[in-house]
Order: sequence, then C-alpha cells, then structure tokens
Amino acid sequence: MVKISIGVPVYNVAKYLRQCLDSIVKQTFTDFEVIMVDDGSTDNSFNICQEYVAKDDRFKLIHQENEGNGGARNTCLKNMQGEYITWIDSDDRVNPIYLERLLEVQARTDAQIVNCMFFYIRDNGDYYVDYSPFFHKQEMIKISGMEALETVLFDRYQIIELAGTLIDSRLYRGWTCAQGIMYEDFGNKFKLYPRSNVVVAIPDQLYGYRQRDNGTIGKSKQQKTFSEELKISNDMISNIEKYVYYMELMDLNVRKIHEDAINYLTSYSLYREGMARSEEDKQLYLEYIDKYKEKLKRYWNM
Repeated sequence: MVKISIGVPVYNVAKYLRQCLDSIVKQTFTDFEVIMVDDGSTDNSFNICQEYVAKDDRFKLIHQENEGNGGARNTCLKNMQGEYITWIDSDDRVNPIYLERLLEVQARTDAQIVNCMFFYIRDNGDYYVDYSPFFHKQEMIKISGMEALETVLFDRYQIIELAGTLIDSRLYRGWTCAQGIMYEDFGNKFKLYPRSNVVVAIPDQLYGYRQRDNGTIGKSKQQKTFSEELKISNDMISNIEKYVYYMELMDLNVRKIHEDAINYLTSYSLYREGMARSEEDKQLYLEYIDKYKEKLKRYWNM
C-alpha cells in the first residue's frame, strides 16, 4: 500500500497547474500517488496532466464530464489506495516538506487528522500570516475529534479546510462530498471529526492557497447581483443546517450550537453584503438573511 494518496481536482486551471504539480514532484517524502481528476476542463488542463502521467508513474489521470469540485473529490476517493489522504487544489502549491512534516507530526501524536496552516499566493508574491493568536506559542494544538466538531462554525483553530490536511484514509469509509454546492469543505470535513481519535493543528505554513478573483466563489472585486450573492449564501446556509442537524443528532451542546449558528449568520452576512453590486441589492440581501434568522429562532424556540 502506498503511504499517501494526493487528490487533485482539476478544472480550467492551465495557468497555474504546472506550479501545483511541480510542487508535488518536489516533495521530500516520495511514497505517494497523485489522483488527478479532470472535471471536464475546456482549456489545456487535461493535456498538462497527461505530461505528468507520462513522466512520473505516481501520477494517475481520470477524465469525467463536469460534476463540480465535490464530484471530482468523490471520483478521487474511489481510486485512492493510500494509508493517508491529502487534498491539493490544482491552482495551489505546497512547500517541499509538506508531506514529510505532516507525517512526522502524525507519527509523534498518533492523530488521525493533522492540519497545517496556509500561506497565501497572490499575483505579487507569497504572504505569510501571524498565527500566534491561535497557538499562543504552543508547538501544536491537540484536541479530540468531538472537541474539533464543536469549533466548526467559527473555525477556531483554522482547520475546516480539506486542503492542508493529512487524514487517515479509514475515516473516509462511507464518506462522500456533497456535489453542486459551494463551500464543500465547510459542509463536509466536519463529518470526519466524530470518527477521529485526535485532531492536531500545527503553525507551520506549508500549504499555499491562491487568492484569485475568478475562483470558485470570487472576491470583492467581482461584485455580484442580489440573486448571485443569494446563491452563494444559500449554499453556506445549507451547510450550516447540515452541521446543526449532525450536532442535534448527537445531542452535543445543542443550545450553544443554535446560538453560534445565529451569530455566525450575522457575521457572515456582514461580510458578504459588501460584495453586493448596489445599495438596493445590499438591502435586499440583509433583509433576506434577517428573515431567515428569525425563522430559525422560532424553530429553535430561542
């Protein structure tokens, strides 16, 4: 069995794809396979993936009609053979010691989920973040899977992303990624926590997340109409509802989770309303979120 399976969903990222795949080739730890799923790209992404398959037998390529990022992840999972799984988005790149360091921490802690921190890739360079407020000079944060589950809404330890994480492949048995929805990390990774013995986060910034205006969700420069913004927010609301449902089933701090969900929707809406194209759209958006929060409060008897 190969030690690590690396999942790389690919869709129209020809501009950045070689940087991503080269960063994998340069890993100091070498016992890995790379499962690339080309999700119906219409640019040169598929051909670039073929180049790496031709020169490195650790790289495997699957092509499918477009099913979105969640569908590409599910196809990756069906073809992974590794003891551990990590995800690298095809426009991102990783530090050469990314795999080596995550495995080292796993061996020391026996954690089934190990998370590193992100640095950020922009057109004018790489940017590193001060994560000391999260770690308080600790070498790492080590919590149980159930403790991690309770931190999901506000992502207290910056561990909600699937990227930048090494996960025991046994946790993925029966797990599927929701398709046709944005924020699939937020809405799916937490389902792995109840199965996990230990979740670890380290301050090492080993995963480079690329910030670009034309990404899946888009950034503030690409302002959206009310209906466009509502689609994004409804996907987030769907994920929140799913998370709260899981917490209710397990009867874990339900009252506090309900309060956190309302507070999260408030802070999220204040962030997203800045993306609105006009003052009229902004007002419509805030009214919609406020009505939804009131509906939840009545349902939860708050």
